[in-house]
Amino acid sequence: MTVRWFLVFFFLIGGIRAEKPNVLFIAVDDLRPEILKFGAEYSVTPYIDRLCEQGVRFERAYCMVPTCGASRASLMTSVRPTRDRFKSFNSYASKDAPSAKPIHTHFKEQGYYTVSLGKVFHGKGDHEDGWSEKPWRSDVKAYVTKEAIEQLEKDAKGRMRGPATESANVEDVVYRDGQIAKRAVEQMEKLAKRNQPFFLAVGFTKPHLPFNAPTRYWELYDKKTVKMPDNFYIPKGAPSISIHASGELRNYSDIPKKGPISEETALNLIHGYHACVSYVDVLIGQVLDQLDALRLKDNTVVVLWGDHGWNLGEHTLWCKHSCYETSLHAPLIISVPGMKEIKKGRAARQLTEFIDIYPTLCELAGVRIPDHVEGKSLLPVLLNPEAVHKPFAISRFGEGDTIRTHRYRYSLYRDRNGKVIGRMLYDHKVDPAENKNIAVNPEHALLVKRLETQLLANMGKIEN
Repeated sequence: MTVRWFLVFFFLIGGIRAEKPNVLFIAVDDLRPEILKFGAEYSVTPYIDRLCEQGVRFERAYCMVPTCGASRASLMTSVRPTRDRFKSFNSYASKDAPSAKPIHTHFKEQGYYTVSLGKVFHGKGDHEDGWSEKPWRSDVKAYVTKEAIEQLEKDAKGRMRGPATESANVEDVVYRDGQIAKRAVEQMEKLAKRNQPFFLAVGFTKPHLPFNAPTRYWELYDKKTVKMPDNFYIPKGAPSISIHASGELRNYSDIPKKGPISEETALNLIHGYHACVSYVDVLIGQVLDQLDALRLKDNTVVVLWGDHGWNLGEHTLWCKHSCYETSLHAPLIISVPGMKEIKKGRAARQLTEFIDIYPTLCELAGVRIPDHVEGKSLLPVLLNPEAVHKPFAISRFGEGDTIRTHRYRYSLYRDRNGKVIGRMLYDHKVDPAENKNIAVNPEHALLVKRLETQLLANMGKIEN
């Protein structure tokens, strides 16, 4: 018996229960590690912090592609992206990797009742037949104030979006994510009555733009304390291809289509982002509290993940869509109840890729890992904080492929003909904010070559 399957056997016999555990799979859109337990300076996130205390937080977790559809398609299938697979926000796993069985389909075939609420896959209809019920999404509109709705109507013939922020004195349930939390609470009551393990995926849309949240969450933060990032400038020596114009943000009516964003606007955006994080934190708390109320907690594995990072002005960038740490680094928390062998409340510093979530849940549930899975289970790390996991995390976006090691981030940009059009190297030991590109320094030539070789050997490959 291999060490891995010994761990699974040990878990199933001595862990939470011999029966298969439920899975609560919580996705949060555009959530960077802006969480107190992850080291954020002034985030108000008591419920996610509580989940951190109940589980293990992975402080070096990275998405595969920093855009919604591609990131989720890769995570749900545990298949690496390539230049021609999982490319954009509109990627479909069923189209880009048709031979890969997504995690919810696999769990359904293993006897689970699978449910999708909110934004799980980005594309509507993607692998819809893998859910036991038709996936549900809220049809509540993004805006609730008269002013914002009027602005949205004015934009209907143009950019199709209203203002980038909104603060409304309304109850949580009035906004879309409040409806998602309400539906999840109701769904768990139904699932608790079934004589069947469940895989419940709940996808929240905040803190995705527009930054709309009830006023009380804006008031959690003193406007005077909101500040610009220290590195609101392009990194020294960075190739121009690594910087974008924040096009997603510029779709909103109160953001200039071109040119710089005023400091006043920037500070309001940062304030709004934090308000939305605190809003979704409370909604996550409502869902987790329902686990307790229904006495499901002791047999439910909880996984919380943000689909990618987000830029709040770092390097002049907003949104994601880059090979910088701020676009790729995202939170991951796994809570496995009832296992005294897992030390609760600790941080795992091992490099982790989002494709690792799929095989981890398979082992926790005691089900077979499909052959197509490219991730590596985190179960040994959950059981042993010193366990060796992997030496790198590899991601990509557009023309760029990037590798993160324990110390360095190296990015390689190539055109369609394979010609190198840019390189970046950042030493996180001395430059964790990635402010000075040292790839062009002659003294780092051997390091660049070594990292590039490792990147090219391990990045995603197109199937023949």
